[in-house]
Amino acid sequence: MKKVLFLLTFVAMSVTMSADNYLNLEPLELDVPEMKPELVEIVETPLNYELNDLSPEPKMDFDFFKSKTNPDVKEYKFMDDLTFVGVPLFVAGWAIKSDKAMFRVNNKQGKKNTQLLTDFKTRIDDYTQFFGPAMVVGLKLGGVEGRSDWPRLMASSLTSYAIMAGFVNGIKYTAKELRPDGSTRNSWPSGHTATSFVGATILHKEYGLTRSPWYSIAGYGVATATGVMRVLNNRHWVSDVMSGAGIGIVSTELGYALCDLMFKNKGLLRNDLSSTSNSPSFFSISMGVGLGGKDIDFNIFTDLQDAEQHGIDPGLAALFADEPAANVNIDFHSATVVDAEGAYFFNNYVGIGGRLRVRAMSAKSFGNYADISNEDANYIWDYDINEVYENASSPRSLTPDVIRAGGAPVTKMEGIVKSDHLAEFTGSLGLYFNLPLSSRFSLGTKMLIGRSFTQELDIDGHAEGYVKDINYNMTIINGKVTNLTVQDPTNTPNNDTYSDDWDYLTLGAKSSTSYGTGLSLTYRHKGNFSFRLFADYDYSKKTFTLMNDSYHFLKSGLTQVGYSLISNPQVSQLITDNTGGAFTIAQELNPYCLKKEKKMNYLTVGLSFLINL
Repeated sequence: MKKVLFLLTFVAMSVTMSADNYLNLEPLELDVPEMKPELVEIVETPLNYELNDLSPEPKMDFDFFKSKTNPDVKEYKFMDDLTFVGVPLFVAGWAIKSDKAMFRVNNKQGKKNTQLLTDFKTRIDDYTQFFGPAMVVGLKLGGVEGRSDWPRLMASSLTSYAIMAGFVNGIKYTAKELRPDGSTRNSWPSGHTATSFVGATILHKEYGLTRSPWYSIAGYGVATATGVMRVLNNRHWVSDVMSGAGIGIVSTELGYALCDLMFKNKGLLRNDLSSTSNSPSFFSISMGVGLGGKDIDFNIFTDLQDAEQHGIDPGLAALFADEPAANVNIDFHSATVVDAEGAYFFNNYVGIGGRLRVRAMSAKSFGNYADISNEDANYIWDYDINEVYENASSPRSLTPDVIRAGGAPVTKMEGIVKSDHLAEFTGSLGLYFNLPLSSRFSLGTKMLIGRSFTQELDIDGHAEGYVKDINYNMTIINGKVTNLTVQDPTNTPNNDTYSDDWDYLTLGAKSSTSYGTGLSLTYRHKGNFSFRLFADYDYSKKTFTLMNDSYHFLKSGLTQVGYSLISNPQVSQLITDNTGGAFTIAQELNPYCLKKEKKMNYLTVGLSFLINL
């Protein structure tokens, strides 16, 4: 009972104290803000969804003849998509198309004076030229919307190919440029390359500008590879490829511009990508032509490290050093240059990056290893094996050339070109600089250092025929040959035959440090995509090595007795004394190696396709 009274008393006191706390409080007031009517501009910001967000699932699209237009897609005007970036490519090809020369290596199907043929043969370029349209059709069928619906896409594509075909064939059969392989006179410009760049530009317009710029890089990358393969296949000169690429781009831009006039806003499905980023960071692929560093000259005497070690009298070497036959000059065409390049910029002005460059220079002539025919101005391989020397029994006439021709141990001889070009692979890193000129144009330069590796020029020799024996009478007094009578070479009793393949001529270079710089003008075409005209300068100091083994076949084409005769130093010296030659026969039988240190200065001009990152 006491506990209950205590609890009631405590509760009553608590209520009294709580009530006292609110006796002196003022009443609450609610502040209402003053409302004023105003007009406010509402800016709609597009939502950027990820691919797996609210975007609808792609559906197969087989409505080839049904026209459809998505709402709110901007209509293209006539000049919206014309960049004229293909014009400088075409002009560059036209400017260098005179840098050609013809040459012959092999007899082909009994024909003489055929052109240079290499072992690089591929049919891939016959198919890669259609990579662009194949990608567009595949994406379209898969339901991935691009710029246009089917009717507008087909009209734009057909118009582009028609314009390209008109340009290419009109020029081909007017200029009548001979192909490097001598097959036909319709070399300039390259139809394969033009076709490939039409397809690449269609892919660029349909999906590169509306979906992702990586589609553009893929298309133009394959198109560039197609052009390079046309050169390596000896079907086209560098100038043909450059002009073909320019025609392909210009034709597609004109084709799309004409269809934009006809269709207006009908058949448009997507706008171009928009980008507010002005960052100059980029990834690019480039195609260009390399000038400079187009010849490498050796001297058989002055370039030998030590004349005495080759058994040559230094005074005699100096006497013959100025003779034309002592000079070996390898001349090259303008180089084909392909780059993959990228840089990250910390701000609008300075960045770091790198470049991978492939430079291929095909041989224009092989110096003293080829002669020029006055009849057709072709380079003729210096293997006139049908000529007969009547004086084969005379010591004065017994030289490797006479044994080869007059003695006729050879019934067939040819040079097989494994590689007719020097290919240089260079990887470089360094600083990149950018100077904005406007919202679309900027100047750029760079300072690069890297390492350069060279793939050698390589010609193999092939000879076959009957093994020959050489009968001779020799007088030796006090261990010295004083008299020598040689009979005509004859077949062995069993008419033995031989076949010999060997490295006839190789030209290469050691790896070296490369320094590079350049100047470029970049045009930001749309969103994340830009074009760039560039002129690069590269410098390196290279040590070239030329090895020649002209008479290797005699080791197989002569009997042991016959070969020991001509390789006998005393016999060789006796014949040399009689003829006044600089090299003895024994020395000529051995391969010789020449070295040349040369400062290489390269200028490369070309066009780049950039993704702005």
